[in-house]
Amino acid sequence: MRLAYAPYILDFKQPAGTSRGVMTEKPTFFIKVFDEADPSRFGIGECSVFPGLSPEADGNYGYKLIELLANMALGKETDLSRHSSILFGLEQALRDFAGGCRHVYFPSEFTRGIGSIEINGLVWMGGFDEMMARIDEKVSQGFRCIKLKIGAIDWHKEVEMLEYIRKRYSDSCLQLRVDANGAFTMDNALPRLKRLADLGVHSIEQPIRPGSPELMAFLCQVSPVKIALDESLIGVYGRKAKETLLDEVMPAFIILKPSLCGGFSGAEEWIGLAEERGIGWWVTSALESNVGLNALAQWTATLKTDMPQGLGTGALFTNNFECPLRLVSDRLSYDASARIGDEVFASLDWRY
Repeated sequence: MRLAYAPYILDFKQPAGTSRGVMTEKPTFFIKVFDEADPSRFGIGECSVFPGLSPEADGNYGYKLIELLANMALGKETDLSRHSSILFGLEQALRDFAGGCRHVYFPSEFTRGIGSIEINGLVWMGGFDEMMARIDEKVSQGFRCIKLKIGAIDWHKEVEMLEYIRKRYSDSCLQLRVDANGAFTMDNALPRLKRLADLGVHSIEQPIRPGSPELMAFLCQVSPVKIALDESLIGVYGRKAKETLLDEVMPAFIILKPSLCGGFSGAEEWIGLAEERGIGWWVTSALESNVGLNALAQWTATLKTDMPQGLGTGALFTNNFECPLRLVSDRLSYDASARIGDEVFASLDWRY
């Protein structure tokens, strides 16, 4: 079996703001595995590296892909334990190839066009009026759970925005999740969490930056709003380290991004450990193209969860790929009669 990879730049339709800055583009890599006897048939996967967040996003990333390429040709294994995004892509490509190169990674009723996944509506950071308009748009589209990125504009403006939402939409008809991306400090976290609780916020992702598990554990104990770990899971390698983090912090939820926390296999280990401890979880995409998002949605559908998932990023890019995923209101479904055509990958800059 052989492997090839190709770099690709995803362009945002409009700047995407987080507390870490504003993004206008995002790099990614596609990989394909194939048999030299018939290179026209290949399994495709996406290595969704995230600069500034993925620990492996450094000057050696390309060399790791070259190492994987060479080892695949030699029939040798490659240690990807610290390269979540590459493992994420490789797991996709191998599953696709083994399944007949139809881009059906996790066969289920979902991929047969039966059933759907409830997702949250994602509202990116922006100006006050801009975010308010996006919120109203998401509700009008039928979303019953909205996730707001906070921490970039003035806190008082963000509170005003949440107050506006609650005046219009009660917590019985609209669930509010917020994602601080580590923007709070220990000096302001507790009063802010109390205010969020007063406004009926369901949960907050990553109120403070990772790296201070003792402080995060304290917040999880005293916060009136349920806390979810997101970035804190990144760079935690091995079952023992995962157990230690969960036992020490005991969050209400963990957020799973397979391209950042050990691929599908690593994410499933996180799920098992969380469930043993009564910790809830949901899945969130990490700005993959529709190639990675397609595989991610298929995997999520096999997990049989009824919580709204964070899989609504497919429409962010101007140069995305067509795929079988369909979004109607807040339900993500799979059109079994459609698929990503292999011809769209022919023009990529493949490295063999």
